[in-house]
Amino acid sequence: MYQRPFILAACLLALFGLSFLRAPNHNEDYRETLYVFGTLVEIEIRGEPAESARAAVAEISREFERVHVAWHAWHQGGELGAVNQAIARGKQIEVSPELANLLKTAQNLSKESEELFEPAIGGVIAAWGFHADEPPSGKPPSADTIATWVAARPRLADLTIDGSTIRSSNKAVRIDLGGVAKGAALDLAADILKRRGIENAVLNAGGDLNVLGKYAARPWNVAIRDPFGWQAVASVEMRPGEALYTSGNYERYLEYDGERFSHIIDPRTGRPVTDIVSASVLHTVGTRADAAATALSVAGVKDWSRIAERMNVDLALLIDGKGKVYLTPGMAKRVKFHVTPTNVIVVEPTKQLALARHAFVRSVGKPTNTNPTIEKNQQ
Repeated sequence: MYQRPFILAACLLALFGLSFLRAPNHNEDYRETLYVFGTLVEIEIRGEPAESARAAVAEISREFERVHVAWHAWHQGGELGAVNQAIARGKQIEVSPELANLLKTAQNLSKESEELFEPAIGGVIAAWGFHADEPPSGKPPSADTIATWVAARPRLADLTIDGSTIRSSNKAVRIDLGGVAKGAALDLAADILKRRGIENAVLNAGGDLNVLGKYAARPWNVAIRDPFGWQAVASVEMRPGEALYTSGNYERYLEYDGERFSHIIDPRTGRPVTDIVSASVLHTVGTRADAAATALSVAGVKDWSRIAERMNVDLALLIDGKGKVYLTPGMAKRVKFHVTPTNVIVVEPTKQLALARHAFVRSVGKPTNTNPTIEKNQQ
């Protein structure tokens, strides 16, 4: 399923558990596969001695195991789980600087997305059964259960983050970082590789990817999966340091009485999204791409372009339930379709947001940070 130099993004891998692929002790491809965050993470490193590559992956594996516990909303003994327990009791709690910074990042991304990316809705996510690594089963939650959570309106905006002290004005907040944890973890792994001087690698977490450098003399060539089948709908050549993340409703879902319910929940309704079946975001920061892919899925056909602009996303491709493909102008220039598309819509930036930006520039003399490469330096 993982082919070089062609990678199928958003693929469903069939193997589970921890496996190791050992390379000879000289400079050539080195690959290992880890299991974390409920998915397989495949790491490929090129052009490095096997001992150096193995040591780097061992460090990444230890970090993945640590953050899997620390960032898991429901893991007994995990740091985020302790935060949720404190919020439910109306208490404040001291957390690590790492978690505090991640929550600040998630809080900012939630605000930019107009709360369409909203990690505070962990309670309704759990009600649907999507809080565990295993696929959910049984009946969907009742209408009353959903209505109760929606009425409580838990938001990350309810959090006050004062240094490493976390408190919430809303006891209904239950933080689930599932929509951003993979991006943050792969960004962390990429930092480890760069710190160790590894220049060419790909990190593939169930089809969400961060790349470093190139594949030999060529860019990493990644396919975007057709959500209605296993073939690729398009491909894109990823530049060094880019990340491609896809939110899709076709791999993780609850199936009951012949109906499928996506794991992507609309915070406004407490119910799974139905409009967009796949949203792919290409960015220089995996954390942002991960969150934005979720937000654009929730935004739907009507609002996704506006939300993409608010989140400083210039490269996105969405597919709706009828198979129509929607792209930003930047993404239209980067992708290559594998078949001649008949329903492709390139959506220009929204006029309203453009006017708002123009007014802001005129009023203060310069815009806010809309350059995604600046955020890259924070990785």
